[in-house]
Amino acid sequence: MDFSYIFRAACPKPETFADFGFQKDDALREDKVFTDAKVPADVLICKKSLPQTDFYVILILNLAKETLSAQVYDFATDEQYALFDVPSANGAFISQIREQVKNIIEDFRNLCFETADLKEKYFEYMKSQFSAVPDYPWDDSPDAGVFRCKNDKWFALVMKIKYRQLGLTGDEEVFVVNLKAPPDKIPNIVDHKSVFPAWHMNKKHWITVLLTAATTFEHLCELTEQSYKLVYENVSGKKKSEK
Repeated sequence: MDFSYIFRAACPKPETFADFGFQKDDALREDKVFTDAKVPADVLICKKSLPQTDFYVILILNLAKETLSAQVYDFATDEQYALFDVPSANGAFISQIREQVKNIIEDFRNLCFETADLKEKYFEYMKSQFSAVPDYPWDDSPDAGVFRCKNDKWFALVMKIKYRQLGLTGDEEVFVVNLKAPPDKIPNIVDHKSVFPAWHMNKKHWITVLLTAATTFEHLCELTEQSYKLVYENVSGKKKSEK
């Protein structure tokens, strides 16, 4: 199962990985599970027991590619527990296994990643830079806040969505902001790490940016100022030309 979304939520601290239990693959070759495994040399592996079960989880981390996956095995046979990777599989036991693996992933993120919620800092920036405060126009989406230019047009939409809605794995929720961008520059701006094709808006003119540690605040501000100019100055320019 893929847990690479944590790289979009926080910045890794590789110097802490060994303390959590990650090792080079060669250090684990005596374990039966890894005898025939074809694992790249730059990959780190961590083995953790799952409490109150006869199973354990193997975490496979590729820092260069920013990927993290998990595989569950039976202690008695060292055979992989295939149902763990079947999304449609349900029941009390598989739910228990998934919850325990999720807890291990969360422990890893809390101990070995630098987290940062940019939302509050971003709201302060919007107020000081543009004298803009959010309004919340949708009763059924209380977390969705709109920032408007002086002409009342949107230039930023902050909302809470799930990582999978951006094409990533994971049902965890994350705050993002939709910003306007020049259509010809969007292909170069989108990196699928901190900037994505717009969620729920026209992808030709808008982008979605994570409000997490994966996004540098300076870059976020640059993209926001660009959005403001595109929305405010373009509309203002049209009004002047019409006069």
